[in-house]
Amino acid sequence: MASMRDIKRRKTSIQGTQQITKAMKLVSTVKLQRARANAERSKDYFNCMYSTVNSILKRVGPVEHQYLTGGTCAKKAVVVITSNRGLAGGYNSNVVKLITRHPEWTRDEVVIYTLGNKGREAFHRYGYEVVECNGEIVENPAYVDAMALSDELLRAYAAGEIGEIHLAYTAFKNTVSHIPTLIKLLPVDVKQDETEEHQGAQAIMNFEPEDVEALDMIIPKYVTSLIYGALMEAVASENGARMQAMDNATGNAEEMISDLELRYNRARQGSITQELTEIIAGAEALG
Repeated sequence: MASMRDIKRRKTSIQGTQQITKAMKLVSTVKLQRARANAERSKDYFNCMYSTVNSILKRVGPVEHQYLTGGTCAKKAVVVITSNRGLAGGYNSNVVKLITRHPEWTRDEVVIYTLGNKGREAFHRYGYEVVECNGEIVENPAYVDAMALSDELLRAYAAGEIGEIHLAYTAFKNTVSHIPTLIKLLPVDVKQDETEEHQGAQAIMNFEPEDVEALDMIIPKYVTSLIYGALMEAVASENGARMQAMDNATGNAEEMISDLELRYNRARQGSITQELTEIIAGAEALG
């Protein structure tokens, strides 16, 4: 049985940890409020961008364009958004599992573009080919950073170094619900609604300038917008996950402290009882 000194030392250590988790929870709560506002403010725009581009591409007709037909390379580039720090529950591991446990992908055909140190460390450990990116993007996402990454991806796509571009991130639903998400950016998958399938033929989209030139301008903005929108949602999800994790840790520490207080009181009562027994026994011996 642990001594009173050991129990007291353990209790003091847990109380110190509890103070840290409380502070981290408060910091994450403040960051979450700001990140959530940014994500919700920009979400409508990016949803509109996604639906608008799909609507346009459904009406382009038989256009031969590299962004629609795909590249000849079998390599798949996956932009993975994780955090730079841990202590966020399953936030990072859930995104990593989207790639490592994908039923149709092999490790040799995937190239990882990591945004966040935790993702970079995980994929290095799993033996994936990792392209180093600016991990600080996830700390304070900016549209210009998403544009730079988009340009790099499109350059590699146009050069035939990669044949597909995917995006893995954590979508923010609400404070307690964060959904690991994997979407395909290029070649663009045009979604056809069931209601539209029964409406028959629709008018072909006319472009000014030519359709290829228009797509050369539209698709890069489309890719940049989706990456930036994913960054905004991922930051909100990260802070929400960390707030939950620190709240759970604080609650667990409280339970452990209560248990240690009970054990300390029992040990103290046992020590007092033993001392009284020894005093009584000594008095009886003298009497």
